[in-house]
Amino acid sequence: MTDAIQIERERGLLTLRLNRPDKKNALTRAMYSHLAEALKQADTDPEINAVLITGSAECFTAGNDIADFIQQPPGNLDSPVFHFMLNLLECRKPVVAAVAGAAVGIGTTLLLHCDLVYVSRDARLRMPFVNLGLCPEFGSSLLLPRLLGHAKAAQLLLLGEGFSGEQAAEWGIATEALGSGEAALAKAREMALRFESLPPEAVRISKQLMKAPDREQLRKVIEEEGALFTQRLRSPEAIAALSGFINRH
Repeated sequence: MTDAIQIERERGLLTLRLNRPDKKNALTRAMYSHLAEALKQADTDPEINAVLITGSAECFTAGNDIADFIQQPPGNLDSPVFHFMLNLLECRKPVVAAVAGAAVGIGTTLLLHCDLVYVSRDARLRMPFVNLGLCPEFGSSLLLPRLLGHAKAAQLLLLGEGFSGEQAAEWGIATEALGSGEAALAKAREMALRFESLPPEAVRISKQLMKAPDREQLRKVIEEEGALFTQRLRSPEAIAALSGFINRH
């Protein structure tokens, strides 16, 4: 297991910690593969009651590692990033997220698929897909307009505007905003551990009922977005924008 994904078991809680601080926890193909496999195993492990996805108290994730993305772009829906998306979408165990600092791109859209999300008030969330010549992913083109209304979703997806952890909680993207990164991580762990004292089958069935009405439509949208996203990666717009990003950093 790569050091960039730290996996910790604490009683019935499986914690998946993004640990690449020198790159602001930017996600690579290898990291997606490890996350996907860990989610798949957690889903079938009777000893695991909940999954916690977190970064550090300073940074959740800067999103995709752009250099890795350009060198090895996802060519189809069998790529590691889509395995991660579908395994998170299909996970029957409750998934809790703890967010502090930057949560960029998929660092924000993955939160739409978690059951409980705790953020620091000053967390900085952003989905700059259009700014990079790309398009929304992970079902965000369906879920955000439904959650926020078209006008607010357009502000976030078409303009790529950022927002704070406090706003994320106000808008229903997060469960609660806390005063610091440390507080957000502690609260997320506390709430994730509560599932140890709850009847696991009742939790699983309740989550299934909540997710069932949208599951097939969401899977279809994720596949449509993914196909367009991979096409966009090869477009002149995206190549220019991504190259410019790398040159600036």
